Amino acid sequence: MSGTEKSKAQTEQVKGKAKETVGRAIGNERMTAEGRADQAKGKARHAKEDVKDAFRH
Repeated sequence: MSGTEKSKAQTEQVKGKAKETVGRAIGNERMTAEGRADQAKGKARHAKEDVKDAFRH
């Protein structure tokens, strides 16, 4: 299960980075901010899974 959640976190980070890059390219601050938020969400999810893994082992 943890591997699935980590892959979702990675996907969310990549999606956020792409959204941020496109937002910057077209000058859309809202899209840039949404991209940063998506990246932060992905990093938080990944960190949560790392903590869960630490307690399992």
